[in-house]
Amino acid sequence: MKSAEEQLSTYKSVHLNPKNINTHFIGVPLIIWSLFLLLNLIPINFFTLDSLGLNINLASVFAIGISIYYIKLHARIAIGLVMFIIPVLYTSSLVAQQSGGLWIALAVFVVGWIIQLIGHQYEKAKPAFIDDLNQLLIGPFFLMAEVYFFLGLEPELDKQITPMAVEKRRALEAERRAMSS
Repeated sequence: MKSAEEQLSTYKSVHLNPKNINTHFIGVPLIIWSLFLLLNLIPINFFTLDSLGLNINLASVFAIGISIYYIKLHARIAIGLVMFIIPVLYTSSLVAQQSGGLWIALAVFVVGWIIQLIGHQYEKAKPAFIDDLNQLLIGPFFLMAEVYFFLGLEPELDKQITPMAVEKRRALEAERRAMSS
């Protein structure tokens, strides 16, 4: 497994424009919420504890699995992500119980991706997942890291990944120029 620094610097290399990052703060949560809603709509329940109001379904299993992945990458940033995932899991579960959940999920998913693609027009770079599908999982991790950096948390991580990202971006642009020549 690649380190948090490696994953974040790769993602950040195509997310250096503040306008692009801002669109991701809208688009990524919409996409995540819609995916949790879709997972809640798949009728696989591993077990239910009605007395506690607890239903372990595909969305819950995914939340646990992705949380473990984020903890292995960087435990402190994972705490923020878990605090984000819990209300996403809960609210998507509530909407899944209503009629029209599938259409809501699809509409939110499409809107989220449109916002993402608008951001990449500002960046003038393709999304990170085009070259590495694992970067789809890093998007939320990157945004939480950006929140931490904004709050003055994890300054050493920020100092590490930004120069790495800039260097990777230069290499990408050099490769693109070489291919167009």
